[in-house]
Amino acid sequence: MSYRIIVDSCCDKTAPMANWDNITFVPLTLEIGDYSIYDDESFDQEDFVKRVSEYEGVAKTACPSPAAWADAYNCNEDELYVMTISGKLSGTYNSALQGVELFNEEHPENGKKIHVFDSCATSGLESLAAEYMQKILSRGTPFEEAVPMIQDYITNKCKLYFVLETLDVLRKNGRLGSLAAGILKKLKLKMVFERTVDGFISLLGQDFSINKAYIKMANIIAKDVECCDLSDKKLVITHVCCEDRAKVVADKIAEQVSFGEVEIIRCSGLNTTYASNGGIIVAYSK
Repeated sequence: MSYRIIVDSCCDKTAPMANWDNITFVPLTLEIGDYSIYDDESFDQEDFVKRVSEYEGVAKTACPSPAAWADAYNCNEDELYVMTISGKLSGTYNSALQGVELFNEEHPENGKKIHVFDSCATSGLESLAAEYMQKILSRGTPFEEAVPMIQDYITNKCKLYFVLETLDVLRKNGRLGSLAAGILKKLKLKMVFERTVDGFISLLGQDFSINKAYIKMANIIAKDVECCDLSDKKLVITHVCCEDRAKVVADKIAEQVSFGEVEIIRCSGLNTTYASNGGIIVAYSK
């Protein structure tokens, strides 16, 4: 059976993905006032960050429509493995599910097997999960076995942390949930957040300087992977216009633990919007 991996544009594209011919990215829409673009290959991070900095309002995003997902499902492959940003932070997951219903209504005899995964995360964690899908599916793992394996990987084998220069966009768009009230009192601090297994954002620590926050994050990661064999595991660091910072974070983590592979990449448009200029997101498998 042939298969296709279908992800939203919150999945930051890694170097290996550039060589895949069986992956589809369904873009979200990025909005800065009247200015609107798709989060696709044409996204220019520097230009977008500049526009955000000059805009007095707040940048927003819109999830793909069910029809956009249904169009992505209308492909030649028999098995479709779909993944989206956390359903706790976006309507994209529900839209992808509605897209399955729409596709099946429009193509009642399509015979496809489709599963939609809620990554309960974004950015590099989605990237790692997509690479894991490719790994197990390329060796012929049956659909019924692959689905629980992928779900277990997303839930139990991956972590995501981030340190942001500013929380303004997250706060103004309501992405911080119940944390907002407490965070508003600490806006001058640099905070370390994690993605929880149920897809929310949790505050783990804070410091007065960005470098100390990075060290704190590195310490948290080192403790989490203590006694783990990371020789075949990957660390993905995504950034918003701050590659030098990303390299600093990679070095601080490497001082304590050694991953088999480390990749530093730019955030996609969606992740750029919420991580904001200077933001760093770290994801890894263990």
